[in-house]
Amino acid sequence: MTLADQEEVLQGRIDVLVLVNQLWVVVLESKKTALSVWTALPQTLAYLMANPQPDKPSFGLVTNGDEILFVKLIQQPQRNYALSRVFAPLTSKRELYSVLQILKQISQGIGTSPIHR
Repeated sequence: MTLADQEEVLQGRIDVLVLVNQLWVVVLESKKTALSVWTALPQTLAYLMANPQPDKPSFGLVTNGDEILFVKLIQQPQRNYALSRVFAPLTSKRELYSVLQILKQISQGIGTSPIHR
């Protein structure tokens, strides 16, 4: 997928946005209606495109409390992004373990302290 030469007004319902190095964590508001993590994808990509270091990949974690989606954006030589499948860590320990493994790989890739089990 490519984001080149596309303009769009983005609106969303994000309660929390955390940036640690190249990892952006986006938390959706999900009180009265259940919002899918997919609803935050456009706004998350906009945040990732605002990365002050466009020569390095940016990573996003989007969650609504029940689901987790990982996003990776590379801006050079052209903008491309990749998506993980949606994880549901509350359904099984295996799902939670998979999420923790991905976070560990991201942390090692961006030079932060590894996450321990």
